[in-house]
Amino acid sequence: MHTELWKPNTVVAAIVEQDGRFLFVEEEADGRAVFNQPAGHLDPGETLLDAVRRETLEESAWHIEPTGLVGIYLMQPPESPITYLRFCFRARAIRHEPERKLDKEIIRAVWMTPDELRAEQARHRSPLVLRCVEDALTGADTPLSLIRDLRFPGDR
Repeated sequence: MHTELWKPNTVVAAIVEQDGRFLFVEEEADGRAVFNQPAGHLDPGETLLDAVRRETLEESAWHIEPTGLVGIYLMQPPESPITYLRFCFRARAIRHEPERKLDKEIIRAVWMTPDELRAEQARHRSPLVLRCVEDALTGADTPLSLIRDLRFPGDR
């Protein structure tokens, strides 16, 4: 592999909490049903905040508004050649569209307590699922003002 061509896959994820429960999705991945935050890849031309709003809506039918950055995570699963750079955002739920069709790999959106999530640890999509919740529970978010979306004239 040429290191000058290497780049991680950029992923966004949402930590949405209501009444002590967190929003997750149950999804099909590698032939099994797993739990994950609403999450997905950054699309060309998107900002990180637009991406987390879009992914959460597509996967859970919830409109959200990001309020802070929980953390930035670099992960290379041992069984994969892919490295992931995950930006995990805390967000508040704005509005639900229960009639909205979810992405094809999504089984359902579900609200779980941290203890319920810990009990399902064997079914987490990756170790980042619990790690992001644990980090969110500390409340030590970074302000969104840290994120700078720099565009050049004529971009978009």
